[in-house]
Amino acid sequence: MTVKTGDVLPNAVLTYIPYDAQNPDACGLPQQLKTHEAFKGKKVVLFAVPGAFTPTCSEAHMPEYVERIGELKSKGADIVACVASNDQFVMHAWGNSYKVKDDILMLSDANGEFGSALGLVNDGTSRRMGPIRLARFAMIIDDLKVIYVGVESAPGVTVSGAAAVLAKL
Repeated sequence: MTVKTGDVLPNAVLTYIPYDAQNPDACGLPQQLKTHEAFKGKKVVLFAVPGAFTPTCSEAHMPEYVERIGELKSKGADIVACVASNDQFVMHAWGNSYKVKDDILMLSDANGEFGSALGLVNDGTSRRMGPIRLARFAMIIDDLKVIYVGVESAPGVTVSGAAAVLAKL
């Protein structure tokens, strides 16, 4: 079943590497993020990409969020997070390449458990990207309740982009 507006976000464990302002080029130790603990009582903008460093993700999806992070925060987002099927080290490196610091949490769903619980995974084997890849989507979550979900049905970034999310915040 695919997540929809009004649903409670599934409780899942994602991983990330926190930004370290003292040593910004270092790759720290992976940490767990439990969605129900981290997102409870918060307004969260969560966007998902099939893969870090891939063309559409790197040329269209991530840059728009980086560019509009201030607007997202000023319209009430407590947390802005990006999640992908890559491991936490790749997500950390991708975030560093955009200098997101701790403005955008770079989350890993490497085993596809979160995406599978949402019903938002695709099979990437035909593109040599593995059997479980996150779909391209964005959500607004308010105190664990999904209040917006935009899933891309074709290549490109429309309903999952920062502009679409801003219109719903």
